[in-house]
Amino acid sequence: MSPENQTAKDEIRARHRKLRTGLPADARSDAADGIAAHGLAWAEMVADGRPATFTAYLGVAFEPPTLRLITALHEAGHSVLLPVCEPDRALSWVFWNPATEFVRSKYAPIQEPAGERHGLEVIKEVAAMFLPATAVDLSGNRIGQGGGYFDKFLEAADAAGLHAPRAAVIYDAELLPASTIPAESFDRPVDAVLTPSGIVPLA
Repeated sequence: MSPENQTAKDEIRARHRKLRTGLPADARSDAADGIAAHGLAWAEMVADGRPATFTAYLGVAFEPPTLRLITALHEAGHSVLLPVCEPDRALSWVFWNPATEFVRSKYAPIQEPAGERHGLEVIKEVAAMFLPATAVDLSGNRIGQGGGYFDKFLEAADAAGLHAPRAAVIYDAELLPASTIPAESFDRPVDAVLTPSGIVPLA
């Protein structure tokens, strides 16, 4: 990545992280409800009303809250895969249910599901993916948390021909004008964003 692009991404990430820390608790609770309702509706549309498998993640700290979303997916009869950080910025996946225990990651400041881990091959079953982000622009360019885990995962999934629809989960104010976020050759665009206000399809 060019130094200029890295700096631009770092500045955007830092700005939105700071804004997230100022959100009051009631706003986060309302966001959780909106994300769950609109995320489930999108999942049902993608799956054409049939039970399906979705990747998601557990939003922690000031990230958009996703526990209600993954619970809603489960209650609607869908299977939910949550990520586990592995060495060399790789991801494995664990099937989640309400009884699943969460443990602190060894490699990132997140909570991860305990259970049997699956590799990239499990993504063959996935109907769509809910991805973390700190900002997305209308061109589909996404800024993640900076660890590179999802960038590497998406690159590997594309190389294996496993391109399920991808929705990044953000707050409403984190959807930016087109081409705001610099894109490198290794970046993978998202197909939509999920915000508390709804789903926004992207070009």
